[in-house]
Amino acid sequence: MRFRRAMGLLAILALLVAACGDDTASTTTAATTTTAATPIKIALVRQLGSGDYFEQWQAGAVAEAERLGVDLQIFNAEGDNAKQALDMESAVNAGVDAIAVDHGFPETMQPAIAAALAAGIPVAAFDVDAADARVPQIEQSDHLLAQLALDQMVADIGGQGDVIYVYVAGFAPLDRRNETWVQVKADNPGINEVAQIGVVNDSIAASVADQAKAALQANPNVVAIFAPFDEFAKGAVLAIEELGLQDQVKVYGADISTADIAVMTETNSPWVATAATDPANVGAVTIRAAYLLATGGTVPASVIVTPALITQGVLLAQGVANMEALRVAFPGLSTPDLIPVP
Repeated sequence: MRFRRAMGLLAILALLVAACGDDTASTTTAATTTTAATPIKIALVRQLGSGDYFEQWQAGAVAEAERLGVDLQIFNAEGDNAKQALDMESAVNAGVDAIAVDHGFPETMQPAIAAALAAGIPVAAFDVDAADARVPQIEQSDHLLAQLALDQMVADIGGQGDVIYVYVAGFAPLDRRNETWVQVKADNPGINEVAQIGVVNDSIAASVADQAKAALQANPNVVAIFAPFDEFAKGAVLAIEELGLQDQVKVYGADISTADIAVMTETNSPWVATAATDPANVGAVTIRAAYLLATGGTVPASVIVTPALITQGVLLAQGVANMEALRVAFPGLSTPDLIPVP
């Protein structure tokens, strides 16, 4: 009798152990089949990528993508407009969740953006005219940016004098800055534009330097160069220094980087003022816009990043030698609340 009872208890115990074993196996199987959520895929389609401004811009975009857990695919046309159109096509074919377009000519990008929208892929555009109300337009308030630099120039030269202007038409930010320049000339008839120069290629500063040198030699009374893009400004500085005109001709530019700060703070540098946003911050804002579009969020039709006037005097007085120190001196350059994403 005791033997039969013992065998019965052992059988019950075996069933309990087996039941526990089944539960453990079930739990393990469920855990191993659980997978992480698929990351949001965003394509960044760029018209240009070389130069201090564009490199900082991309660094900010990449950092923000990493913060948001975004799979960021970067296409860089390096100034080749036909390639940028093909890059847009590649991004659409890759089945990304959103596209961020950085610069580009309207005639190239408007059809490409329309094709992306037709494929159901939302687009955010920085400094490119998309001509479509569905595409949020992100810009640096280029009219204000030019106005800040030009107000300083007008004050410094007393509203009159010969000026060289550096400009290339067709780029949305430069076209907007040009509109301000045209108005400033109308408001200040004492300002005489004696030459317009400018080129966009893979060696902008060196090419502009050659043009500026020729323009300065042909116009010996020039007192200022308005160069509303930092690669333009660096080229102007090279020409002025080569001709030894630092005490006569001053440069008023746009955009900022650590390399630009180094040029502006050199002894007797002719680059005395620039108006700028933080390029890394603007890149981050653009990625946040694309992310919200990809996740069903709402982005304003127009997103303006406000620039600041940065003078040589302030840089020297505050000992600013790089972008990190500049962000401390100008905390308004950082705009985390513009298109916020937790």
